[in-house]
Amino acid sequence: MQQSDLFEPLLAAYRNVQINDEGISNQALYEALDLVGGERKPVGRARQPHNLEHRKVRWHQQTLRKLGLLERVPGQRGNWRLTPKAQKEGDLTPAPQGVALVAFSTDLGVAIWTRTETLAGKLTDRISAIITSPPYPLRQARAYGNPSEEGYVDFICRSLEPLLKNLIVGGCVALNISQDIFLSKSPARSMHLELLTLAMNQKLGLYLHERMVWENRSKPPGPTYWASITRQQLNVGYEPVLIFCNDPVRCVADNRRVLQPHSDRHAKLLAAGGETRTATYGDGAYKLRPGSFGNVTAGKIPKNVVSITHASREVEKTRKQAKELGLPVHGALMPVKLARLLVEFLTPPGGLVLDPFGGWLSTALACEEAGYRWLASEMMAEYVAGGGIRLSGRPGFRASFDLEGWNPGDSSRN
Repeated sequence: MQQSDLFEPLLAAYRNVQINDEGISNQALYEALDLVGGERKPVGRARQPHNLEHRKVRWHQQTLRKLGLLERVPGQRGNWRLTPKAQKEGDLTPAPQGVALVAFSTDLGVAIWTRTETLAGKLTDRISAIITSPPYPLRQARAYGNPSEEGYVDFICRSLEPLLKNLIVGGCVALNISQDIFLSKSPARSMHLELLTLAMNQKLGLYLHERMVWENRSKPPGPTYWASITRQQLNVGYEPVLIFCNDPVRCVADNRRVLQPHSDRHAKLLAAGGETRTATYGDGAYKLRPGSFGNVTAGKIPKNVVSITHASREVEKTRKQAKELGLPVHGALMPVKLARLLVEFLTPPGGLVLDPFGGWLSTALACEEAGYRWLASEMMAEYVAGGGIRLSGRPGFRASFDLEGWNPGDSSRN
């Protein structure tokens, strides 16, 4: 994997300095990057003196050319310009096949601009848990693209299969996936969730470990047509989280890592030594005896229905910063609070968490908060930069791009 501290500043310099399609000279580029002058050192067998910083710039020009973002100006020696693809403001830049660039890192993790299939070929570390929110099979695709409903199961299985070889024995895969996909012109729901659940077992050899319900009370009303117009559906209030394990008997999930505080009522019950009455419920299935629930425990076990809003001040702050920098805003984020619950529940201490559909790096931020190592990949360069905004204050943060210099829509900055 390639690490570059010039890749994004170089691209930003062309966006900020170039006028129309005329391109800019290398000398103008050096000035924009504040690389005028500098020490010259002997290089190569001939030991000819060269400016090493200028050589790095020219090397990255070739990288950008191969990515389809930069081209020479015909008939002008030393002049380069952005391609139409690179000039489109607000467009997302997908990582080309085979390219894997380290976008930023912290003391705990690394974010990589790459495709999942490219990541799989370079992954060597053992993964304790894969926790991610892959693209939903939406009929109207978002800017980052979405697989079709028909191809969704194959897309997920194809993306995960090469990563599973690195998953530890007893390791888990958690997928936050939408259930709100409907058949064309029908209030009938798609059965992609059921088909995916079966395929994860039959194609990938994974076992269904848990179905969690993420209740989102701030979710906007919908499905609009079927709930508000024809009145045949109820408004949606939750999304499922499917958790799979490669070896259920040796599963490393542990609910003691996510215990919640006892309620005041239960704390008083514990302090009193438990129940003082005798009772029978459910035709004898449940019985209360004096002393029941009297054993002091570290906390209560969470239920598999969690209520977490997707809105947060941290997200709103990040969206504002992204807009100021000319970055596209990600509109479908998994809440960090949900990601953290999954990280701590599914990952043993010292384990490594992988998010192959990183987006704005919610899973990575959850790992940072909980003190877990992480690795995240994201195909769209602009989303990796947005994730960099969120994690820029974390210990050891080092970016391969200049967040302050990222503004493709402002040609006045330099």
